[in-house]
Amino acid sequence: MTYRARSVPVTLDDGARTICDAYGERGPVVLCVHGISASRLSWARLGERLAGSHRIFSYDQRGHGDSADILGPMTLERGVRDLMTVARTLPAVDLLVGHCWGGAVVLEAARRLDQVRVLAVDPIIRVPAGTYERRYLNADVRWIFSSDGERREAALRRMFDSLDPRDREAEVHAKRALSLLALQRLGTANQAEEGGWDLRETVVNYPRPLRIARAGVDSAISEEDVAFLRERGGPNVAIDLFRDQGHSLHRSAFDQFAALTADLARIPAETE
Repeated sequence: MTYRARSVPVTLDDGARTICDAYGERGPVVLCVHGISASRLSWARLGERLAGSHRIFSYDQRGHGDSADILGPMTLERGVRDLMTVARTLPAVDLLVGHCWGGAVVLEAARRLDQVRVLAVDPIIRVPAGTYERRYLNADVRWIFSSDGERREAALRRMFDSLDPRDREAEVHAKRALSLLALQRLGTANQAEEGGWDLRETVVNYPRPLRIARAGVDSAISEEDVAFLRERGGPNVAIDLFRDQGHSLHRSAFDQFAALTADLARIPAETE
């Protein structure tokens, strides 16, 4: 059986609007937050896979997906406030899932939600000074902006032809209207190039059950930050290394990731 998302508009606390997709009618509630250059459709496969036993929700962050034209404040704090607004429209959230930029957002937001668990998928915990543009605005990324409209969409379909069709459509949806300005503003708003993107203090003695899925190849989490997490994160933090998987491991190691998400969402609160 194929589950299709129910799409609902959500007005954020500053009047901006986003779209939230919902999959499933019963079971634990999972709220998913996408990363840089992605959109809510990044989680469509997960929603379809778990819709029979879980309720999966995902929304577009500012500057991305159907919110591509919202280029207002893009600080991490703004992202947390947006998440909190979306969460208030849902039943009590059992598990927050975030990838990349979304991983940073859920790490911050979970401190403000009761009895929530976190699965951070190769989250950007820290951007060393002088590296944001090199990593997140590199030549491959800038190539996307070399065309627009139908030419861009056709190029994206060729670029992602080898992906699962749902992941290919997610990439097209995410990048069809994405602007370079959105990625630049995400960096400047958080002073990333100057080293201002640093969540290490956020994870010290982390108060919620936190599972970090780390990519084995080209991870956003450095070995130095792994050592910091192990030393200072506290007993609630666990790290899983997905060997031979790159940054988008929730896509390339989908079966393993989906099973991990399902298991974490089902953990009863009283066992935490």
